Amino acid sequence: MVFWGMSFVWSKIVLQYYDPITTVLLRLIISTVIMFIGLKLFNRLQRLDRKDYKLFLFSALFNPFLYFLGENYGLKHSSATLTAVIIATIPVFTPVLAYFLLKERLTKLNIFGLFISFFGVLFMLVNRDYSFNVSPVGIAWLALAVLAAVFYSVLLKKLALKYNPFLIIAIQNLIGAIYFMPLFFIFDFKRFIQVVPNTELVTSLLLLAIFASSLAYVFFTISAREIGISKTNLFANLIPVFTAIFAFFILKEDFDIRKITGMIIVIGGVFLSQVNRRKKLFGGH
Repeated sequence: MVFWGMSFVWSKIVLQYYDPITTVLLRLIISTVIMFIGLKLFNRLQRLDRKDYKLFLFSALFNPFLYFLGENYGLKHSSATLTAVIIATIPVFTPVLAYFLLKERLTKLNIFGLFISFFGVLFMLVNRDYSFNVSPVGIAWLALAVLAAVFYSVLLKKLALKYNPFLIIAIQNLIGAIYFMPLFFIFDFKRFIQVVPNTELVTSLLLLAIFASSLAYVFFTISAREIGISKTNLFANLIPVFTAIFAFFILKEDFDIRKITGMIIVIGGVFLSQVNRRKKLFGGH
């Protein structure tokens, strides 16, 4: 969770040099190489069923393609802390889509948690005079990221039943990199060749690829296996907290009482939306 919390800070640094498309593409390429090396070393490669090709292509369209497109353009127009808080609402909206597409039960706590989280985000967005303190463009991009992640989480359930999570991540990162290639050459290539890499840029990019896009997923999967997905997701609620702390010290972002209050409200809403699931999995304890 620390790695994912830091990822918004590392991305913010890289975005000072590269455009969002370049940032994501390089991150995905490095991560893909790392993941496939790991799969080969630990003998975790699996043969894909041909009938699942379309599902892999479709799910990768939502994540990493649309998700990272929304997250990085949103991050370009918003603070790292606000981005992390909005992204943290993904578990709140997922049950709503699952209700319509998978006919999963939607509880009153799910709905209540959704409204609480929405209010928390709104609290962080609006000033005392009711004017917005962030770019509407940034919020629109972040909304795309949340929506893409919600759709992806529903599609992922089908893949997770057949393939190990490391293989899924590696293949989807590879497909995502292919999706980003045309956009990179059309929009970003000229600026990319003009940038002279320095230590700050290279370090932040490697940290993003190695820790946020590779190791964080590995640790998350191990944690889910050892203590359960519900308890693991509970720790995920701390990501915006880590982001706010690191953004304050590294990016010198403001960390005032308004941000703290909004963050607590959002995390509380996310927590409430997950309570019923935890009770179901852990016998009400």
